Amino acid sequence: MIENAVLRLRAERLARATRPFLARGNRIPRCQRCLLPKKNCLCETLQPVAARSRFCLVMFDSEPMKPSNTGRLIADILPDTQAFGWSRTEPDPRLLAAVKNPDVQPLVVFPQSYADADRPVINRPPVNGKPPLFIMLDGTWTEARKMFRKSPWLDALPVMSLTLSRPSNYQLRESHGDGQHCTAEVAAELLLQAGDTAAGTALFRHFDLFRQRYLAGKPHHPSHQQSAAVTPDD
Repeated sequence: MIENAVLRLRAERLARATRPFLARGNRIPRCQRCLLPKKNCLCETLQPVAARSRFCLVMFDSEPMKPSNTGRLIADILPDTQAFGWSRTEPDPRLLAAVKNPDVQPLVVFPQSYADADRPVINRPPVNGKPPLFIMLDGTWTEARKMFRKSPWLDALPVMSLTLSRPSNYQLRESHGDGQHCTAEVAAELLLQAGDTAAGTALFRHFDLFRQRYLAGKPHHPSHQQSAAVTPDD
């Protein structure tokens, strides 16, 4: 098993849980690393890639527990990815240290329209100088907006507002608006635009495989029915 920060965060979240977390499809036997149905496990396909860019995931409370979460796909490809649970009033001291690291350029990844008028905003990832640290607010769209508005310890950082040309292929949760993309898709595009082409391509490829195998595990999805027709004994 390839260890990463999202898996550690999930283990911490499980350790302090007072009752089981029951996600959709919780009766399906799942790999406890990739959270896909065991017959669709993709752990053997994992191939980390080096990159100049860095990522820091700030995850809403239940997000590391959800099989549909794509933030952990970033950590699969870039094992140095950091991940922290979000708290409005008591942010993790390790998170505060990470965003103040003088060796990186911290950028909060979020749409420009939500930034205050006097807040610095860039639309292209920096390709020179210190490596960028892309801070991703990982949750549902409603949760991400809440984290953006109520994280005063991020307010002084520039906003990285990215324009994605390709449509989203997520399809694992309901979208709350046109043009919205999941965490892994945004991260992959950031990598490509930052010059980390190999890592960006690898993350898009990993995301596509994850999406295919996730949907194949849904009983009423056509890809699941096609799989069942080919392997009726599973």
